[in-house]
Amino acid sequence: MANILTSSIGKKLIMSISGLFLILFLLLHMTINLFSVIDSFTGSYGAADGLFKAGCDFMALPIVTIMVPVLALGFVIHIIYAFYLTICNIKSRGGYSRYEVSSKAKTESWASKNMLALGIIVLGILAFHLTHFWADMQLAEFTGGHAEDPYVLLNATFGQWWVVVIYIVWFGALWFHLTHGFWSAFQTVGWSNQIWVKRLNVIGYIFATIIFLGFAVVAINACLQANGLLCCSCC
Repeated sequence: MANILTSSIGKKLIMSISGLFLILFLLLHMTINLFSVIDSFTGSYGAADGLFKAGCDFMALPIVTIMVPVLALGFVIHIIYAFYLTICNIKSRGGYSRYEVSSKAKTESWASKNMLALGIIVLGILAFHLTHFWADMQLAEFTGGHAEDPYVLLNATFGQWWVVVIYIVWFGALWFHLTHGFWSAFQTVGWSNQIWVKRLNVIGYIFATIIFLGFAVVAINACLQANGLLCCSCC
Protein backbone atom coordinates (compact mmCIF):
# COMPACT_ATOMS: atom_id res chain seq x y z
CA MET A 1 0.00 0.00 0.00
CA ALA A 2 2.83 2.38 0.85
CA ASN A 3 4.38 1.80 -2.58
CA ILE A 4 1.11 2.67 -4.29
CA LEU A 5 0.87 5.94 -2.39
CA THR A 6 4.49 6.95 -2.93
CA SER A 7 5.44 5.71 -6.41
CA SER A 8 4.77 7.81 -9.51
CA ILE A 9 2.77 5.01 -11.14
CA GLY A 10 0.76 4.44 -7.96
CA LYS A 11 -0.10 8.12 -7.69
CA LYS A 12 -1.25 8.24 -11.29
CA LEU A 13 -3.26 5.06 -10.78
CA ILE A 14 -5.19 6.58 -7.87
CA MET A 15 -5.86 9.74 -9.86
CA SER A 16 -6.95 7.71 -12.90
CA ILE A 17 -9.32 5.36 -11.06
CA SER A 18 -10.90 8.21 -9.11
CA GLY A 19 -11.13 10.15 -12.39
CA LEU A 20 -13.08 7.29 -13.94
CA PHE A 21 -15.55 7.63 -11.08
CA LEU A 22 -15.90 11.29 -12.07
CA ILE A 23 -16.59 10.30 -15.68
CA LEU A 24 -19.35 7.87 -14.64
CA PHE A 25 -20.82 10.42 -12.23
CA LEU A 26 -20.97 13.10 -14.94
CA LEU A 27 -22.58 10.74 -17.45
CA LEU A 28 -25.28 9.72 -15.00
CA HIS A 29 -25.90 13.28 -13.85
CA MET A 30 -26.07 14.69 -17.38
CA THR A 31 -28.43 11.98 -18.59
CA ILE A 32 -30.93 12.65 -15.81
CA ASN A 33 -30.73 16.42 -16.36
CA LEU A 34 -31.28 16.10 -20.11
CA PHE A 35 -34.66 14.58 -19.35
CA SER A 36 -35.80 18.11 -18.46
CA VAL A 37 -34.98 19.24 -22.00
CA ILE A 38 -36.97 16.35 -23.45
CA ASP A 39 -39.87 17.36 -21.19
CA SER A 40 -39.79 20.83 -22.72
CA PHE A 41 -40.49 19.39 -26.15
CA THR A 42 -43.16 16.93 -25.01
CA GLY A 43 -45.14 19.43 -22.94
CA SER A 44 -44.28 17.63 -19.69
CA TYR A 45 -41.92 20.24 -18.21
CA GLY A 46 -43.06 20.85 -14.65
CA ALA A 47 -45.59 18.01 -14.71
CA ALA A 48 -45.77 15.32 -12.05
CA ASP A 49 -45.39 12.67 -14.75
CA GLY A 50 -42.45 14.41 -16.45
CA LEU A 51 -39.45 12.38 -17.51
CA PHE A 52 -37.10 14.53 -15.43
CA LYS A 53 -39.26 13.99 -12.34
CA ALA A 54 -39.19 10.25 -13.02
CA GLY A 55 -35.40 10.41 -13.33
CA CYS A 56 -35.11 12.18 -9.98
CA ASP A 57 -37.40 9.58 -8.41
CA PHE A 58 -35.19 6.86 -9.88
CA MET A 59 -32.17 8.49 -8.26
CA ALA A 60 -33.98 8.16 -4.93
CA LEU A 61 -34.21 4.35 -5.20
CA PRO A 62 -32.15 2.52 -2.52
CA ILE A 63 -29.70 0.90 -4.97
CA VAL A 64 -29.05 4.21 -6.73
CA THR A 65 -28.89 6.09 -3.43
CA ILE A 66 -25.98 3.80 -2.52
CA MET A 67 -24.27 4.02 -5.92
CA VAL A 68 -24.30 7.82 -6.28
CA PRO A 69 -22.42 8.53 -3.01
CA VAL A 70 -19.79 5.96 -4.07
CA LEU A 71 -19.30 7.75 -7.40
CA ALA A 72 -19.28 11.10 -5.63
CA LEU A 73 -16.70 9.79 -3.15
CA GLY A 74 -14.43 8.90 -6.06
CA PHE A 75 -14.89 12.47 -7.31
CA VAL A 76 -13.96 13.91 -3.89
CA ILE A 77 -10.89 11.64 -3.62
CA HIS A 78 -9.82 12.75 -7.09
CA ILE A 79 -9.94 16.43 -6.11
CA ILE A 80 -8.35 16.07 -2.66
CA TYR A 81 -5.55 13.82 -3.95
CA ALA A 82 -4.80 16.26 -6.77
CA PHE A 83 -4.22 19.02 -4.21
CA TYR A 84 -2.11 16.68 -2.10
CA LEU A 85 0.12 15.69 -5.02
CA THR A 86 0.56 19.28 -6.12
CA ILE A 87 1.66 20.34 -2.64
CA CYS A 88 4.11 17.41 -2.54
CA ASN A 89 5.53 18.43 -5.91
CA ILE A 90 5.93 22.04 -4.83
CA LYS A 91 7.83 20.93 -1.72
CA SER A 92 10.03 18.36 -3.45
CA ARG A 93 10.81 20.23 -6.66
CA GLY A 94 10.86 23.78 -5.45
CA GLY A 95 8.02 24.99 -7.65
CA TYR A 96 4.74 24.24 -9.30
CA SER A 97 4.64 21.01 -11.28
CA ARG A 98 1.70 18.90 -12.26
CA TYR A 99 1.36 15.43 -10.73
CA GLU A 100 1.69 13.42 -13.95
CA VAL A 101 4.80 11.55 -14.97
CA SER A 102 6.11 12.09 -18.49
CA SER A 103 3.35 11.62 -21.02
CA LYS A 104 3.64 9.78 -24.29
CA ALA A 105 1.88 12.66 -26.01
CA LYS A 106 4.21 14.57 -28.30
CA THR A 107 3.13 17.91 -26.89
CA GLU A 108 1.44 18.90 -23.70
CA SER A 109 -1.91 20.58 -23.99
CA TRP A 110 -2.84 23.75 -22.17
CA ALA A 111 -5.27 21.68 -20.09
CA SER A 112 -2.57 19.22 -19.00
CA LYS A 113 -0.43 22.08 -17.74
CA ASN A 114 -3.26 23.72 -15.82
CA MET A 115 -5.14 20.79 -14.31
CA LEU A 116 -4.88 22.21 -10.79
CA ALA A 117 -6.24 25.62 -11.78
CA LEU A 118 -9.08 23.95 -13.66
CA GLY A 119 -9.72 21.72 -10.66
CA ILE A 120 -10.00 24.75 -8.38
CA ILE A 121 -12.61 26.32 -10.68
CA VAL A 122 -14.54 23.05 -10.83
CA LEU A 123 -14.41 22.63 -7.05
CA GLY A 124 -15.38 26.23 -6.31
CA ILE A 125 -18.48 26.24 -8.51
CA LEU A 126 -19.32 22.71 -7.34
CA ALA A 127 -19.79 24.13 -3.84
CA PHE A 128 -22.06 26.78 -5.36
CA HIS A 129 -23.99 24.05 -7.19
CA LEU A 130 -24.50 21.94 -4.05
CA THR A 131 -26.27 24.82 -2.32
CA HIS A 132 -28.77 24.99 -5.19
CA PHE A 133 -29.67 21.35 -5.71
CA TRP A 134 -28.13 18.78 -3.38
CA ALA A 135 -28.98 20.73 -0.23
CA ASP A 136 -32.64 21.03 -1.23
CA MET A 137 -33.09 17.52 -2.59
CA GLN A 138 -30.82 14.67 -1.42
CA LEU A 139 -29.76 16.33 1.82
CA ALA A 140 -33.34 17.27 2.62
CA GLU A 141 -34.41 13.64 2.18
CA PHE A 142 -31.47 12.32 4.23
CA THR A 143 -32.45 14.58 7.13
CA GLY A 144 -36.10 13.54 7.01
CA GLY A 145 -37.32 16.67 5.27
CA HIS A 146 -39.20 17.19 2.03
CA ALA A 147 -37.28 17.39 -1.24
CA GLU A 148 -38.07 20.37 -3.43
CA ASP A 149 -39.71 19.88 -6.81
CA PRO A 150 -36.83 19.45 -9.32
CA TYR A 151 -38.46 21.68 -11.92
CA VAL A 152 -38.89 24.45 -9.36
CA LEU A 153 -35.22 24.16 -8.43
CA LEU A 154 -34.18 24.32 -12.08
CA ASN A 155 -36.22 27.45 -12.69
CA ALA A 156 -35.16 29.10 -9.45
CA THR A 157 -31.49 28.43 -10.14
CA PHE A 158 -31.27 29.25 -13.84
CA GLY A 159 -33.91 31.95 -13.94
CA GLN A 160 -31.17 34.59 -13.66
CA TRP A 161 -28.83 34.93 -16.63
CA TRP A 162 -25.71 35.54 -14.54
CA VAL A 163 -26.16 32.17 -12.82
CA VAL A 164 -26.28 30.53 -16.25
CA VAL A 165 -23.00 32.28 -17.13
CA ILE A 166 -21.36 30.98 -13.95
CA TYR A 167 -22.46 27.46 -14.73
CA ILE A 168 -21.25 27.67 -18.34
CA VAL A 169 -17.84 28.76 -17.02
CA TRP A 170 -17.97 25.66 -14.81
CA PHE A 171 -18.88 23.44 -17.75
CA GLY A 172 -16.06 25.02 -19.75
CA ALA A 173 -13.54 24.22 -17.01
CA LEU A 174 -14.86 20.66 -16.97
CA TRP A 175 -14.36 20.48 -20.74
CA PHE A 176 -10.70 21.43 -20.50
CA HIS A 177 -10.18 19.14 -17.51
CA LEU A 178 -11.77 16.18 -19.28
CA THR A 179 -9.94 16.63 -22.59
CA HIS A 180 -6.73 15.74 -20.79
CA GLY A 181 -8.03 13.61 -17.94
CA PHE A 182 -10.09 11.23 -20.10
CA TRP A 183 -7.29 9.78 -22.21
CA SER A 184 -4.77 10.06 -19.37
CA ALA A 185 -6.94 7.93 -17.08
CA PHE A 186 -7.34 5.13 -19.62
CA GLN A 187 -3.67 5.29 -20.59
CA THR A 188 -2.64 4.80 -16.97
CA VAL A 189 -4.82 1.72 -16.46
CA GLY A 190 -3.25 -0.05 -19.44
CA TRP A 191 -4.30 1.45 -22.77
CA SER A 192 -0.87 2.94 -23.34
CA ASN A 193 0.14 1.94 -26.85
CA GLN A 194 0.63 4.65 -29.45
CA ILE A 195 -2.47 3.72 -31.45
CA TRP A 196 -4.86 3.89 -28.50
CA VAL A 197 -3.32 7.05 -27.09
CA LYS A 198 -4.31 8.84 -30.29
CA ARG A 199 -7.77 7.28 -30.32
CA LEU A 200 -8.40 8.05 -26.67
CA ASN A 201 -7.29 11.63 -27.22
CA VAL A 202 -9.98 12.04 -29.89
CA ILE A 203 -12.59 10.19 -27.84
CA GLY A 204 -11.71 12.42 -24.88
CA TYR A 205 -12.47 15.56 -26.87
CA ILE A 206 -15.75 14.07 -28.08
CA PHE A 207 -16.74 12.99 -24.57
CA ALA A 208 -15.81 16.37 -23.05
CA THR A 209 -17.80 18.19 -25.73
CA ILE A 210 -20.86 16.00 -25.16
CA ILE A 211 -20.67 16.68 -21.41
CA PHE A 212 -20.27 20.44 -21.98
CA LEU A 213 -23.12 20.70 -24.48
CA GLY A 214 -25.40 18.43 -22.46
CA PHE A 215 -25.13 20.44 -19.26
CA ALA A 216 -25.15 23.80 -21.10
CA VAL A 217 -28.38 22.91 -22.92
CA VAL A 218 -30.01 21.99 -19.61
CA ALA A 219 -29.07 25.34 -18.06
CA ILE A 220 -30.14 27.41 -21.08
CA ASN A 221 -33.38 25.46 -21.45
CA ALA A 222 -34.25 26.01 -17.77
CA CYS A 223 -33.46 29.73 -18.13
CA LEU A 224 -35.82 30.01 -21.09
CA GLN A 225 -38.50 28.08 -19.23
CA ALA A 226 -38.17 30.17 -16.09
CA ASN A 227 -38.52 33.41 -18.05
CA GLY A 228 -41.39 32.20 -20.22
CA LEU A 229 -39.33 32.32 -23.41
CA LEU A 230 -39.85 28.69 -24.38
CA CYS A 231 -43.15 26.95 -24.78
CA CYS A 232 -43.10 23.67 -26.62
CA SER A 233 -46.28 22.06 -25.33
CA CYS A 234 -47.71 22.27 -28.81
CA CYS A 235 -44.67 20.73 -30.54
